Amino acid sequence: MRPPRRGRSGSASRMRFDGWIAGLGTASGTRVVLGHWERSPFGPFSDVMLERADGERILLAPTREIADFVSGTYTFDSVRLVAVDVRVTGRTWTVTAGPLGLGFRTGRRGFLGLLLCAVPGVLARRPAWAALTDRPARVLLPGVRTRGSAGAGRREWYGARDLRAVCAVSGVFEGTDLGGPAPVEPPVRFGFGSVPRRPCLTRVTTTVEMPSAR
Repeated sequence: MRPPRRGRSGSASRMRFDGWIAGLGTASGTRVVLGHWERSPFGPFSDVMLERADGERILLAPTREIADFVSGTYTFDSVRLVAVDVRVTGRTWTVTAGPLGLGFRTGRRGFLGLLLCAVPGVLARRPAWAALTDRPARVLLPGVRTRGSAGAGRREWYGARDLRAVCAVSGVFEGTDLGGPAPVEPPVRFGFGSVPRRPCLTRVTTTVEMPSAR
């Protein structure tokens, strides 16, 4: 793993993740958040956060190192180490992660997606930009926040660069059919914010600030 970038002596360090987040609801009441990271301090990887209808929060992660980092940032009731495989063919995504088999298909960009595509990548990566867009995001996408405090004294910023609606979902978890697409309701409870209520796929740059070493 490449170590996080260090600031000046005594200052916090920041870790940056570039990729995609899919927030999906299903008719069974299970909600799924997929992180598909093309660039990160851990190299390319994918992980799944899943909340059952009864509120149990589960992390599916590919390595202990990644599981420790993610579970130190977000809150889960259980963590499972499983191979997480993501295949993308056009607008169709297929995810296999231990007991989870999931497929979804995206639609065309809406007006908000077109606006986000116009945001330069260098700007989306700046925490100041994420902080500036936090209030509009709360208004346009209830439940969504683009900055906040995470676990273990960490801070996070999300800089969105694209948004597509998800128009079809199917999946099985531990042998049980998850059913078709549904709103992400109630909101997921892994961190300081949820994903949009309407199932969607977001291209995002996530910055995690680690507390300064003492």
